[in-house]
Amino acid sequence: MPLPLDVDAVVFDCDGLLVDTESAWTRAETRIFAEHGHGFGPEQKAIVIGTTLAAAGEAMAGWFGRPGDGERLARRLHELVAVELAGGADARPGARELVERLRGRVPIAVASNSPRVFVEAALRTAGVDDLFEHIVTADDVVHAKPAPDLYLAACAALGGADPARSVAFEDSATGARSARAAGLYVVGVPSLPGVTLEVDVVFEALTDPALTGWAPVVSRTRDRSADAG
Repeated sequence: MPLPLDVDAVVFDCDGLLVDTESAWTRAETRIFAEHGHGFGPEQKAIVIGTTLAAAGEAMAGWFGRPGDGERLARRLHELVAVELAGGADARPGARELVERLRGRVPIAVASNSPRVFVEAALRTAGVDDLFEHIVTADDVVHAKPAPDLYLAACAALGGADPARSVAFEDSATGARSARAAGLYVVGVPSLPGVTLEVDVVFEALTDPALTGWAPVVSRTRDRSADAG
């Protein structure tokens, strides 16, 4: 399916998509699993990637056979990830270049399942915090991903963009389900190998020529309509 050229907005996930924070989250998650006598690999990562802290805590509690420990595990994960992010994170290859090409052409936002403090820290240390008109986080909605709320809130914040005429960039199955539920065209850029995403189109990286060629020619739906008139 070709990338749309007439769009109302573009909304990016943060962790693993714009910023290489998944390694930080994985180190924190690995430590918690080890603290409970478990190894950590792709199967375990699959139950926590793209989720909120609360959901990750509940998933780990279920895996450990410790119902009721979800809140405690979420707090521990928060503590460990905060330490990891304090060391900084790099932008994913091509992230800044792609977003810079889109700036001024279409409204752009971030919609992340992470707490705002983590999102802002990640974007800042990666040097991409100056590129977005709005940042919407799990702190801003009642129901985070995979519910559609975050993407709907991001579109609303971008001048009431029509989700059906907007594009989402996601790296996880949880995020992809959220964007699809909100009605956006979904571009998948998996952060983990071997992951299958239910999206409209998949690329291995943000540096793919199809994306770098698309960004300079996409335009806001209403602007193109005005030009045509």
